[in-house]
Amino acid sequence: MELLGNISRDQFHIYSWGIAAAFLLVVGILRWRSLHWTVFGSVMLFAALNAGAGIYVLNHVGDSRWSAGGEPSQSAPSFAETPVVGEYLVPLDSALQAVVGGMNEFLAFKQALPVALEFLGTSGSALLVSVPVAVIAMFISFFVARRRKADFEKYRATVDQLKDELEQVKLQIAAGNFAFPAFRTPDDVTDVLPRLTRGG
Repeated sequence: MELLGNISRDQFHIYSWGIAAAFLLVVGILRWRSLHWTVFGSVMLFAALNAGAGIYVLNHVGDSRWSAGGEPSQSAPSFAETPVVGEYLVPLDSALQAVVGGMNEFLAFKQALPVALEFLGTSGSALLVSVPVAVIAMFISFFVARRRKADFEKYRATVDQLKDELEQVKLQIAAGNFAFPAFRTPDDVTDVLPRLTRGG
C-alpha cells in the first residue's frame, strides 16, 4: 500500500491503461493464435484495475489526493479557555469536536466520491465492452475449432486411404499377383549363342 500511496489520481488512470496495453502486447505476441481471448483478457484486466482504484479511493477518503481544490477542513472553536466558566464548558468542546469531525469526514467523502465513481464508471464501461468482445472471441474460437476438426478429418481420411492401399498391396503379394521386376537376375539369362564344341 505504500507504493500506491505515492501514486497520484492521474497516474492511476495512466497505469491502468499502461498495464492493460502491456498485457495485450506481451501475451498477444506469445500466444498470437488466441489473440481474440488476449484482447478479452486485457479488457477485463483494465476493468479490474479501475475497480481496484475506485475501492482504494473509498478506503482512503481523507487523502489529500482526492480533495485537491475541495472544501477546507473545519475546526471547532474551544470554550475551555473561557474565564471562570471554562472548566464547565469542556464537555461542550468535546461535543463540538465530535460534530466538526463528523462534518469533516462527510466533506472528505463528498470530495472522494466523484473520484471513486469516475474509476468505477470506467470499470463498468470496460465490462460493457467486454460483452461483445467475449461474443466475438467465442465465434472466432468456434470457427477455428471447426476448421481444425475439418483438417483433422481430412488427415484421418488420408491415413485411412493409405492403410487401405497398403492392405491391398499386401493381399496382392500374398496371392502372387504382382508384377515382375523390370530387371533380370543372372539365373534368368539364357544362352542365345551356340555353344562351342571341342575339336570342331
